[in-house]
Amino acid sequence: MAGYKAAFYVTGGSRYDLAETRCAVSDTSANFPMTTYSILFVCMGNICRSPTAHGVFRQKVVEHGLTKQVRVDSAGTHNYHPGSPPDERSQAHALNRGYDLSDLRARQISNTDFTNYDLILAMDWDNLALIQAECPPEHQSKVRRLTEFCLAHESPVVPDPYYGGKDGFEHVLDLVEDACEGLLQHVRNRVGS
Repeated sequence: MAGYKAAFYVTGGSRYDLAETRCAVSDTSANFPMTTYSILFVCMGNICRSPTAHGVFRQKVVEHGLTKQVRVDSAGTHNYHPGSPPDERSQAHALNRGYDLSDLRARQISNTDFTNYDLILAMDWDNLALIQAECPPEHQSKVRRLTEFCLAHESPVVPDPYYGGKDGFEHVLDLVEDACEGLLQHVRNRVGS
């Protein structure tokens, strides 16, 4: 994978190249053509849990050679932090495990996301309910909880670490890494890899 580079689009439509695991599996442009399988991670503000899941899963996609078949993005149910990078604590804890979230930017989920994504994964019950309330009936089957894909942990949700200490961010990473392993199996079955 050394020397691998790819371009991708981030919020606002700016384009730039990133090497290695920070490569082409993110998109927030409504005009981007559908890929084989696309996943949107969603929490409340898109600065802690969903960008963590975004960063962890895109790295797994890269490591398994699925960047041409899988598109990954994240959003929030609320527009609290539009255009902001992930919370510094989320970034620091993720980076300690090898995940760089620094290029991600917060955005709010939009109506086009229900059409553009094959799977929309909420971090908790409240955000699941908010997404389901906005989701058109024909796309309801796309909306699920990320923790449904956990292989080792039995948590119904990825709890919000925002008002807690460092243990909360580590717990989020434990749950997200586990769920992303199960999600990777699901996606590989869908893309035939």
